[in-house]
Amino acid sequence: MDSGDAMKIEVPEIQNLFKIDGYLTTHEREIRRRYGCFKDLVKRIETTEGSLQNFAEGYKIYGVHRLADNSISCVEWAPGADGIYLKGEFNDWKIEERYSFERLDFGKWKLTIPANSDGSCPIKHCTKLKLCIRTKSGDLVERICPWAVHVNRPKDVPIYEQLFWDPPADQIYKFKHPRPSKPSCLRIYECHVGIASWEGKVATYKEFTQNVIPRIKNLGYNAIQLMAIMEHAYYASFGYQITSFFAASSRYGSPEDLKELVDTAHASGLVVLLDVVHSHASKNVVDGLNQFDGTDSCFFHGGGRGTHNLWDSRLFNYTEWEVLRFLLSNLRWWMDIYQFDGFRFDGVTSMIYHTHGMGHGFTGDYNEYFGLNTDTESLCYLTVANYFLQSSYPSVITIAEEVSGMPALCRPISEGGNGFDYRLAMGLPDMWIKLLKEETDDNWNMAKIIHTLTNRRYGEKCIAYTESHDQALVGDKTLAFWLMDKDMYTHMSLLAGDNIVIDRGMALHKMLRLITIGLGGEGYLNFIGNEFGHPEWLDFPRVGNNESFHYCRRQFNLVDDENLKYKFLNNFDRGMMHLEEQYGWLAHPQNYVSCKHQGDKVVVFERANKLIFIFNFHPSQSFTDYKIGVNIPGKYKIVLDSDSEEYGGHKRLDHSTEFLTFNEPWHDRAHHTFVYIPSRMAIILAKVD
Repeated sequence: MDSGDAMKIEVPEIQNLFKIDGYLTTHEREIRRRYGCFKDLVKRIETTEGSLQNFAEGYKIYGVHRLADNSISCVEWAPGADGIYLKGEFNDWKIEERYSFERLDFGKWKLTIPANSDGSCPIKHCTKLKLCIRTKSGDLVERICPWAVHVNRPKDVPIYEQLFWDPPADQIYKFKHPRPSKPSCLRIYECHVGIASWEGKVATYKEFTQNVIPRIKNLGYNAIQLMAIMEHAYYASFGYQITSFFAASSRYGSPEDLKELVDTAHASGLVVLLDVVHSHASKNVVDGLNQFDGTDSCFFHGGGRGTHNLWDSRLFNYTEWEVLRFLLSNLRWWMDIYQFDGFRFDGVTSMIYHTHGMGHGFTGDYNEYFGLNTDTESLCYLTVANYFLQSSYPSVITIAEEVSGMPALCRPISEGGNGFDYRLAMGLPDMWIKLLKEETDDNWNMAKIIHTLTNRRYGEKCIAYTESHDQALVGDKTLAFWLMDKDMYTHMSLLAGDNIVIDRGMALHKMLRLITIGLGGEGYLNFIGNEFGHPEWLDFPRVGNNESFHYCRRQFNLVDDENLKYKFLNNFDRGMMHLEEQYGWLAHPQNYVSCKHQGDKVVVFERANKLIFIFNFHPSQSFTDYKIGVNIPGKYKIVLDSDSEEYGGHKRLDHSTEFLTFNEPWHDRAHHTFVYIPSRMAIILAKVD
């Protein structure tokens, strides 16, 4: 979308989701009420601001800007302030009346600094700036502009400073490649730029561009999800305690370096999603949004409602007009300036419930979603955000980090839904980690596993994943380390010989990932490094570990070493991704699970009308001539085998074998065939005639 466009959006009437005549249940009436709130808000924005697009262009007005005549314009919203001053290196850090803001209506303040007598700009590129806020009590307190686009910190000072970002035209990165088309089958590689190196340091945007993007492309993923990009003062917060919402984190490099990263990903056919945090903000005062105007509120609710006790952070007031402008403009900023392709919205469950989902075990009962605990205001903001994005950028992708199962969250807004494309299937990694911690695999309940993998709302797409980034944090460990633990230190070498722990761990690592992408959703996500069975855990440098980077890195050197077995897990992940790219099963509805045999530990299901997934989780029992149901008759061959030599397996299957179907029903399928399925392995058969 041209950032200069301004258009009104026609809000559709809700479409045939509920009965127009007759009895409406409580939840049906509530969805209609929520839709009415959304529609009213959009109408008010259109009437007052001209269009949603105009409303979301706040970043062009607010903050500090050089105008065409080289004068400086500064606009802030600080309703609780009694005065505002701008100071910095440009005036030797003095508080001067000539740099005091003029009070406008609705809590706004404005300052204009004319160009120098020679026509040059009075504030140069990378000049350090601060705002001084005069509070109601008369105190002068220092703040960073909420709209700052570049902040940095001195090496030995933990407080960030605003740098006026206005590089010469020849230093501004110019995008060369268009956005890729929206994938129908989303295969996401979730990344943290800072840890994307085997060295003990904070990696950079440029290093990620040169070293990691080629890996992602080679593996067969079609999307990158970037964490910890929005500036956060505390590195160990994993990027979830945001202090500057419009600033790309300077610890990895410059804003222009991030633009190059996104453009390079686009050149490789990869869409790039931003992990956006609009659910809460850091409590930092001097270099954050907290108490910006000297009051407890401003961008946030005042009092207890404005604080998340578990996260120790501030909660936005989504009823405040300028907060809505700030957040919607933030989305447009990342889309227009950095050319992101969409967002993973963090903390949606926390946003949409007054209890923030804490101490609440959701069962799926509609009364849990349509009662007084639901925060209509934040839900309305999310709907407006999706509506704005989809109306302005037709190929945008939005994903909700939402665990409660809120109905219609991922249905179109025109149906009364909230407009997300996907929600994260957060129950899946929880299930796998619980099984590995509490049970041996010979006691796994196949029916419960299949139920969890398939338990999602009809018509609402999910992103499946086997392990989350949170599970790798200190205090826990990766799935590979849960499966193989200390043996990874001694027996991942090809020279170390066979080891039963490693053999079991690698087999299950492949099987868990395959059954998750096969049955768990309509998209798939992997966290950086876990594709090759990254060992140990993540621990960011902090006082408690003497600021060590030892566990704050991704050891790509392990997978690049031909003498180590990590390459086999990496090869399997690549084979899995490329096979999905070929057949596109994620875009097909979930098919029938024809077998989930508890005693045999065998699972069989079909997908995309051409593929049969077969798993034998039994630790010791192999099966010859195992009869399985097949719905589509014909000839089938093996297209993926977790036991293949290239995947570190035992080569127990002959890939030249053809599997012919017989016209006799089995397991509620119209036909059947017979397979040899060794223990602890999985295969995919594809129809070849």
